[in-house]
Amino acid sequence: MAQVGIIMGSQSDLPIMEEAATVLKAFQIDVELDIVSAHRTPEKMMEYGKNAHLRGIKVIIAGAGGAAHLPGMIASLSPLPVIGVPIKSSNSIDGWDSVLSILQMPGGVPVATVALNGAKNAGILAAQIIGSHNPEILERVIQYKKELQQKVLESSKNIKK
Repeated sequence: MAQVGIIMGSQSDLPIMEEAATVLKAFQIDVELDIVSAHRTPEKMMEYGKNAHLRGIKVIIAGAGGAAHLPGMIASLSPLPVIGVPIKSSNSIDGWDSVLSILQMPGGVPVATVALNGAKNAGILAAQIIGSHNPEILERVIQYKKELQQKVLESSKNIKK
């Protein structure tokens, strides 16, 4: 059963959002992917936001470009943590519209926001959230961080040669 729901506003967001799925699968966390447009399928968005937790989802990652209302609307409907991924889309103003739409949420409706096109970090953050109450996932996150550290130390060693 999926623990992380990864949703996006359109098919064009999929290449970015698949990065979150790839990371989560590496942590052995089941995911579901879906297209849920805040503007074109508002009823589907409402159903998803209200019911994801009832299906076993623990964290929602929502990616959107342009006006980027999807993460905030999902956060307004769901009791789950929502991680927003601003996406630089074809109708975007260098991505800033997406970043600000997701970042500037009103008090009471938080959305954790990662960098523009930062779905990989969204996946890691979702794994950390799940790992906070799942020892197996926590251990995988710890191991991942050790591997990151090792890569930097090796790079440092190589550059000094």
